[in-house]
Amino acid sequence: MTSQPLASRSSSHASGRAVATMVGAMGCFVFNDATVKHVSQSMPSAQLIFVRGVIATVLVLLVAYRLGALRQIGAVLHPRVALRGAIDACATMLYLVSLFQLPIANATAINLAAPLFMTVFAVLFLGERAGRARWIAVVLGFVGVVCIVRPSGDGFNGWALLCLLGTLFHATRDLMTRRIDPAIPSIIITLATALAVTLLSGALTVASGWKPFALRELALLGVAAAFLASGYFLLVQCMRAGEVSLTAPFRYTAVLFATLLGYAIWDEVPGGSAWAGIALLVGSGLYMLHDERERRRAAVLDAQPE
Repeated sequence: MTSQPLASRSSSHASGRAVATMVGAMGCFVFNDATVKHVSQSMPSAQLIFVRGVIATVLVLLVAYRLGALRQIGAVLHPRVALRGAIDACATMLYLVSLFQLPIANATAINLAAPLFMTVFAVLFLGERAGRARWIAVVLGFVGVVCIVRPSGDGFNGWALLCLLGTLFHATRDLMTRRIDPAIPSIIITLATALAVTLLSGALTVASGWKPFALRELALLGVAAAFLASGYFLLVQCMRAGEVSLTAPFRYTAVLFATLLGYAIWDEVPGGSAWAGIALLVGSGLYMLHDERERRRAAVLDAQPE
């Protein structure tokens, strides 16, 4: 009689950890973006991504060594791991190239459509059941994002389609994470991603040229690389442990982190529509967690003998 409740509590804890790792990953990515945005004022973009990628790769290698995972370093060439890394590298470059040509609000809104794609992909390809609550949470979260970033109609053009393609690549990357052999450590998957982004940006740097930079820029990129590597690892952990349709809406927390960071560093005060969007984001997340708790509770009651 106690095995089912214990199993349910274990499943609930696993879901909670998956949500927490998604939120943590989004926080890391936002702090990385803020640091890179500052450095980009004095360094070419491709070179910046390359230098950051080299540092991130070294950091991940050190962590993999400490974890004893380097014995499986050959797994970076595993077809699914390598393909995931290549897709991630392409997604990163597509998003950045379009970002240079679009208002940042438009690019952000398009990129945060990823949870919609992820939920659809999870239902179509992973066999997950996304109930009404999850679809409501995803849609409300996206409406909240639009309220915060307030994209302008003039900014949607061919570059916006390129940005949308990058978003589809990001969603595909996360879908592929679920298909990778669980025996391959998450840190090795993280290493493959860092290597792929570094190699692609390195090739672009060779084509565009090199610009000398100061020690200050190198130190800031070291900080950005630490946040980026942590975000990669947490996202891999999340995609491997939690249901995609459950964790996808919590990707929207990136906007909350960005809003708070904008206020703390650049003194950017959210307006009325931004506060409404924040309320929708928080509400959709709480609604998702409440529905998940009720679903687990119902499963426990159904499993108990009469």
